[in-house]
Amino acid sequence: MIQFNLLPDVKIAYIKAQRQKRLVIFVSTIASVAAVVLFVLLFTFANIVQRKSIDDLTRDIDTASKNLTGTEDINKILTIQNQLNSLEDLHSKKVVATRLFSYMQQVTPAQVSISSIDIDFMQNTLTIGGKAPNLLATNTYADSLKFTTFKTESSGDNKTPAFSNVVLAGFSVGEGDASYSFNLSFDPMLFAQAEEVTLEVPKMITTRSNTELPGNELFQRSQGGQ
Repeated sequence: MIQFNLLPDVKIAYIKAQRQKRLVIFVSTIASVAAVVLFVLLFTFANIVQRKSIDDLTRDIDTASKNLTGTEDINKILTIQNQLNSLEDLHSKKVVATRLFSYMQQVTPAQVSISSIDIDFMQNTLTIGGKAPNLLATNTYADSLKFTTFKTESSGDNKTPAFSNVVLAGFSVGEGDASYSFNLSFDPMLFAQAEEVTLEVPKMITTRSNTELPGNELFQRSQGGQ
């Protein structure tokens, strides 16, 4: 069977254009409907759902605020809570003052004794007073303080001066001995809670830690047994 297309080309093109037009209109209508639906959903969410959520949160905040305000001694409770939260930080900054006796044992020459120590952990300063047989022993003590270094576990083999600004503030000669007084500064890391410290004293200086048992007549008693 033989079929003949009796429609002219212009008619065929017109029919095809009409089909494309209907397709574009259909797609445009679907897109417009979808856009309107999306706009309605977003508008509903922003003006109804979110508003309700904000109102609920505001109401909860007001209720909690009223409960806190009505709590007896709330200011004291909050102050105590803040202090408890700061305990860990304060503990980490706490100085280990007991290391001072070990340090003095290591840096003090064998023939020198100590009668007084005044240490200020806020200013990182130290005043040492005591007895020495002569000025040479006092100078030896000054060198011991000036050239003593230390290292920590975190610093490895890096050495840092332990004391600085070592000044002989006073010296006087008495019967058979001499009195001295040193003012100096110390590195705060020497007494840090978080670090283990190792002192290194110059080898040419013989200290009590090399010649005697710890504490053996290093610290003198003041008059009156105090």
